[in-house]
Amino acid sequence: MTQINWTSEVEKRKEALIKDTQDLLHIKSLLDDENAEADAPLGKGVKKALDFMLQLGEKDGFTQKNVGNLAGHLEFGEGKELLGILCHVDVVPEGDGWTSDPFGAEIRDGKIFARGALDDKGPTMAAYYAMKIVKELGLPLKKRVRMIIGTDEESNWRCVDHYFKHEEMPSLGFAPDADFPIINAEKGIADFDMVQKASLEDFAETNIEVESFVSGKRYNMVPDHAKAVILFKRNQNVVVEQFITHMKQYELEYSYQAENGKLILEVIGVSAHGMEPRNGKNAGLFLAEFLSKLSLDAKSAHYFQFVTRYFFNDSRGVNLGVAYSDDISGELTINPGKLAYSKDSGGRIGMTCRYPVTNKMEDTKEKLDELLLDEGFAIENFSDSKPHHVDEKEFLIQTLKKVYEEQTGEKAELIAIGGGTYARSLKAGVAFGPLFPGRPDIAHQKDEYMFIEDLLRATAIYAQAIYELAKTE
Repeated sequence: MTQINWTSEVEKRKEALIKDTQDLLHIKSLLDDENAEADAPLGKGVKKALDFMLQLGEKDGFTQKNVGNLAGHLEFGEGKELLGILCHVDVVPEGDGWTSDPFGAEIRDGKIFARGALDDKGPTMAAYYAMKIVKELGLPLKKRVRMIIGTDEESNWRCVDHYFKHEEMPSLGFAPDADFPIINAEKGIADFDMVQKASLEDFAETNIEVESFVSGKRYNMVPDHAKAVILFKRNQNVVVEQFITHMKQYELEYSYQAENGKLILEVIGVSAHGMEPRNGKNAGLFLAEFLSKLSLDAKSAHYFQFVTRYFFNDSRGVNLGVAYSDDISGELTINPGKLAYSKDSGGRIGMTCRYPVTNKMEDTKEKLDELLLDEGFAIENFSDSKPHHVDEKEFLIQTLKKVYEEQTGEKAELIAIGGGTYARSLKAGVAFGPLFPGRPDIAHQKDEYMFIEDLLRATAIYAQAIYELAKTE
């Protein structure tokens, strides 16, 4: 058989690939539970993005299926076994501070800028065009090839949960939703709230009462904004001066405003993916730490001192007594992504804990429950996705290593991540690209982008990978 020049095949389709990527990026596919409808159970935006991919696939001759308006698939080929490519078209909220429209998909300096460019719409389109190339070349395959498209990856995975209750599980596959070369280990992901339970009363008159405090929208994002509304009896100007000094010390953007006897404090941090909180600046923690030093009412003092004692400047669970690491997947991390307090309902901290492959979450939770009981807090809304690990000797990994090394000329090292991809839905599933070594990981950050060169390179790698994995039984 003639040697296939995968790069050349991608180049022939470059303009169409970029245009389809931009069209998908234009769709504001944010989870919108509040405005859910019967045919759009997660909101109109994510449904529109799902429909876009299914219609594109149908136009190009793939078999398409909508599965409960939560997920769908595009398939071609014949065979008993099924190769899965697991993608998602939902995105995290855009946040503030973008240079251009977050859904404008503007091209500058060889990059395409948009929320979802890297996570995961750009890679989804790269994988789609990879399938299209293999299909259009008419290459002989022994397995069916199916792209599974989810719409709730950034939140609760209701899409794949529903999908695999009704549809076939691929025997092997990959998710183009992380880093190259190959991610064969993903940490466990436990999401939960720590809720203030202690009943506290003020026995002495206090000068400052916190009316409300809020920061962050998602467990898996470092919050880039925090706001507190404070009631004063006296010395408001002193607190404002302390606030300014405090935020300048940490080189953070801030603002303050006094109105009707209330002081409104706001802090701007730096957003990042919650799997590595050190890549961001948690606005909520910086504002909480400042508030914890003031002479507050008993309930808010209890909350802000708790937040500061256990989370400020500690994303490894050291102060909580749950620090852990292993050689396969590294350190446990904790990201407080949703912080809220009101004088009526008290406080809560919503967080994601990414724990190593050999860590038993049951043991970690037991330690937390014990500590929180003493501290007047309790865990609620607990969910746990177990760690995922695929052995290097597997056919899947050996094949992907061969493809990556042939196309890049670089060694295909195996890596572990704290993020969770759809690959963990499969017994033999790994995350494979799209972020090349040395490129900054700007997923979930403002001005998210993907290099067009990388979009094309990834498409070529995925095309060969699909062919190599599907050509044998």
